Amino acid sequence: MNSIDLKGKKAIVTGASGSIGSAIAERFRRSGAILSLWDLKKPDAGAGEYGFAVNVTDSAQVADAAKATSDALGGIDILINCAGIAGSVGPIEDYSDKDFDDVVKINLYGAFYCGRAVLPYMRQGGYGRIVNFASMAGKDGNPNACAYSAAKAGVIGLTKSMGKELARTGILVNAVAPGVIDSEMVRHEPEEHIQSLLAKMPMARLGSVDEVAALVSWIASEDCSFTTGFIFDISGGRAVY
Repeated sequence: MNSIDLKGKKAIVTGASGSIGSAIAERFRRSGAILSLWDLKKPDAGAGEYGFAVNVTDSAQVADAAKATSDALGGIDILINCAGIAGSVGPIEDYSDKDFDDVVKINLYGAFYCGRAVLPYMRQGGYGRIVNFASMAGKDGNPNACAYSAAKAGVIGLTKSMGKELARTGILVNAVAPGVIDSEMVRHEPEEHIQSLLAKMPMARLGSVDEVAALVSWIASEDCSFTTGFIFDISGGRAVY
């Protein structure tokens, strides 16, 4: 049973074609939200929904898509910054400048560009919920994942800063920090790397995309009203700080 009420809320989900993004979109759909779905290739959108082809590393594209979304939906209430990549796994000395830059641009710059772009529309309505995607890697620093760990640590800092800056505006900014989730991204990781991460999780299993979507839907709702700048772990009990 879905008890989260997002009826009439105008929501953007980036990375909407991915495993986690599509699960969030479906959960929001069932909760009554009006959706604007963003991804590199235009996502399939249902009746009354909108799909946009957006490269979140291009600030001009992001700004244009935010305006188009606001024009189409009549405002923006919710932003879910779900677009991201893990990048390659390997020793830091083997990491190229481009590989590092790509991971940071999508995960960190993308969250910044999207958050910045929607704020004017949220300020107009005096209400907003922004949910960024951090990671346990951003808290703990996963070995052989220097770019991803650094980018997600940046997302944590960005979330805390935005949360405090906007605390009195009606716009709340929080993040989720997943552990190992059974998603398209994780399925491309080396099995040895996945097992090393699972070993740190007391529940000793992969999380599901539906479990992530359930948490995100609450954070994005009016029920989450006195928490901002916070990082919600969804990690099977793995905790570092």
